[in-house]
Amino acid sequence: MKSFRLHSQEMRWGPEVDPLRIGCGWTPEDLERPWLLVESSGGDSHPGSVHLSGLVEGVRRGASGAGMAVGRYYCTDMCDGIAQGTAAMSYSLASRELLAMAAELHFHSGHFDGWTAVSSCDKAIPAHLIAAARLDVPVIFMPGGVMHTGPGDISIDRMAELYARLKRGQIGEEEYRYHSLTAAPCAGACNFLGTAVTMQILTEAMGLTLPSAACFPTTELEQTRLASATGTAAAALIKRGIKAREIITSEAIENALVIHAAAGGSTNAMLHLPALTAELGLEFSWNRVREINEQVPWILDLRPSGKHTADLFWYAGGVPWLMLQVIDHLHLGAMTVTGKTLGENLKQLEKAGTAAGRAERLASLGLAREEVIRPSSKPLSPRGGLVVLGGNLAPGGAVCKRSAVVPAMARFEGRAKVFDGQLPALEAALAGEIHPGDAIIVRYEGPRASGMPEMFYLTAALAADAELNESVALITDGRFSGATRGPCIGHVCPEAAAGGPIALIEDGDIISIDLEAGKLDITGIGDRHETAEKVIEGLNRRRTRLAPWRAPKRSGLLELYTRHAGPSNEGARMLPG
Repeated sequence: MKSFRLHSQEMRWGPEVDPLRIGCGWTPEDLERPWLLVESSGGDSHPGSVHLSGLVEGVRRGASGAGMAVGRYYCTDMCDGIAQGTAAMSYSLASRELLAMAAELHFHSGHFDGWTAVSSCDKAIPAHLIAAARLDVPVIFMPGGVMHTGPGDISIDRMAELYARLKRGQIGEEEYRYHSLTAAPCAGACNFLGTAVTMQILTEAMGLTLPSAACFPTTELEQTRLASATGTAAAALIKRGIKAREIITSEAIENALVIHAAAGGSTNAMLHLPALTAELGLEFSWNRVREINEQVPWILDLRPSGKHTADLFWYAGGVPWLMLQVIDHLHLGAMTVTGKTLGENLKQLEKAGTAAGRAERLASLGLAREEVIRPSSKPLSPRGGLVVLGGNLAPGGAVCKRSAVVPAMARFEGRAKVFDGQLPALEAALAGEIHPGDAIIVRYEGPRASGMPEMFYLTAALAADAELNESVALITDGRFSGATRGPCIGHVCPEAAAGGPIALIEDGDIISIDLEAGKLDITGIGDRHETAEKVIEGLNRRRTRLAPWRAPKRSGLLELYTRHAGPSNEGARMLPG
């Protein structure tokens, strides 16, 4: 065990400290104990956060029983689903920065010795990861888990598709209303492999949670016991002096990338992991992302790319069972919050037969574990779920969720149909103005231009049309929801607001996509193919006529974020200066 000094005790020299803590309900004995911050995104913002106060209490009980004094602090997150399709969605990535700063503020101002992050969803978990790297003190995560699916196997990811079908007259108002009232039947993160579930999985893969903590169904009483065990483990981390950067290493980041590939996770992770890596002062290698996704099979059969809902993932064995299927690709010597290595944790779980009892729940549904988490010998695809692209349209890179693309669309050539912003593109899709063979370009939706909102409703409208879903491509400097299906390429870098090539495309240009080769190119100017050199010449002529982009008038958080946001290939994090 490392020798350690309690920061909390060193900071008690001010005469106001003790009386103010006593005024919070602490006892004189609490003042002498190590101080643990429990930082939560709990609140009434959405189902993924509304229940977190109960888990906070579980963490507090476990930590108090292990000799900690506990301070409970809150900064709730926003709901991307509620903000979706409105100007409020521009605040989504900005909220990640705000939540990270709130955790930093709470920890430093409260003079704590370590902390526990209690969060569930898209921006709160990445924010807490960034804060963990920034603070570099003992930390453990308690994920909020997932909800169950609604009647008719309709979960929240299907609502935008149902809305598009309603607008096209394919379903009635009564059917739509029924599912709108039942698609989110309880608390927890949305029940599909979106960004929330992806980030829960990756946080466990990096060794920052107790084993099997991610994607817990919130209706399981065992989750409360896990919260208490997390509080106890937090106390042990403080006593051992194990800090965040001893766990979040380059090997841990690679383990996250391996599990992301095996899961077919959300492309948004390719914003959050680079931002985390930069905070650690490490280099994020896009070449390594490519290599991992070429080597690691996609084996997790979850919606939207697969068949099953995320609560079934936990019953199938969760992250540990997923890791065991690709164990040869993992850094098993990586340290975890248990104080043991990843390999030691997995060996212990395997020996104990953990998750064997959960398989009974799957059997009651007529499912076998292998139908949810496939063995690596029988993958959904021999390659991972993500493809990184480059080319003259995206010299700084772009990403696509390969697991959501039908094989026939892995190579695509089409005519550009250009939209400055998501809304006109969505209106065109709903009005039937998008046609097979169109390469839909949505620009000025990058971090600097608009905060980089998701294109969820647009992709859902395209996915709801059987013809368009397999005949058009969508390319943007914005980003996508983890619920995206189809050939959707996001994070195009440099963004249009920075003068990237995407700003120079005009209607009718020929766009070529080759997911196999990782290429995204403009191959024709106007109505004919050109050589690569001629294309660049044509783009350069257009650049002389391109007016410099001017930011619209904004205020507060969004103004601060868009003014300082870095490029998407570096995580779109706020940069100083």
